[in-house]
Amino acid sequence: MTGTSEFLPKFPLSCRCGPRLLRLLALTVALVSGAEFASAQNAAQVLVGAGDIASCDSDKAQATAKLLDKIPGTVFTAGDNAYPRGTARQISDCYGPSWGRHKQRTRPTLGNHDYESAQAAPYFKYFGANAGPAGRGYYSYDLGAWHVLSLNSNTNAAFWGKEQEEWLAKDLAASSSACKLAYWHHPYVSSGKDHGNGPHMRNLFAILYRHSADFVVSGHDHIYERFASQDANAKADARGIRQFIAGTGGGPLYQIGTVQPNSEVRNNNTHGVIKFTLHATSYDWEFIPIAGQSFRDRGSAECHGAKTVK
Repeated sequence: MTGTSEFLPKFPLSCRCGPRLLRLLALTVALVSGAEFASAQNAAQVLVGAGDIASCDSDKAQATAKLLDKIPGTVFTAGDNAYPRGTARQISDCYGPSWGRHKQRTRPTLGNHDYESAQAAPYFKYFGANAGPAGRGYYSYDLGAWHVLSLNSNTNAAFWGKEQEEWLAKDLAASSSACKLAYWHHPYVSSGKDHGNGPHMRNLFAILYRHSADFVVSGHDHIYERFASQDANAKADARGIRQFIAGTGGGPLYQIGTVQPNSEVRNNNTHGVIKFTLHATSYDWEFIPIAGQSFRDRGSAECHGAKTVK
């Protein structure tokens, strides 16, 4: 926010301003500052990323990183940042030269391959404060009018289970944002043949549902998939959560298996990133393919809390 001092009238030092004038001046500054704050909240924000990203024996992470080069905003990762074991060397040599050039604006999360190194220690060291409290693997932040949550879907994480669930419920209850989203690695539902559904994510999904979260993004299955809004029992629900799978950041793509209920769009032959434009009461999504590939998916939706803030 711009400092308020630039809005102060330029009185001479000898000016003897009365109490009434000073009150008027203070009110003017407050109104201008409040308008600036509201404008910042209402400005559209971009969140862009994918999961299952970097391996030194593939050039696809470099191809998706080139997409990020042209897209401003905040970058997210949906886990499995460096293959195959998430070591410090693999992060440095495989992730670093591609997505690593966007490290300063990246808010990551962890995948199972990141935990191939003891409690994902190299991940936490590399990303530092951008990955939330060291060793925990879940955190939240605000992006414009949106409340954003990066969650840990790895059951072998030190803080997996009730501690994360209780934190999530409290965090959501404390947020005044009308629009909410989350991302993590293992999808709650998936039509991918290699991994499929992650039922261990039901409790976290249910908490998000109770607090009217709008959408979630995952990776793990190396496919792109979009689901219609659904509840915590994976039943269609207009007030439910839309789920995206974007395991398309660079790893080899997987096959589609049994198509799950509420699946609307699927693709398993295109690497790319998914870009969200976050407005004050709505969002747009767009899957953007790497150079030489053509699949796209785009759409828009209102936030569940939009009507309460209009």
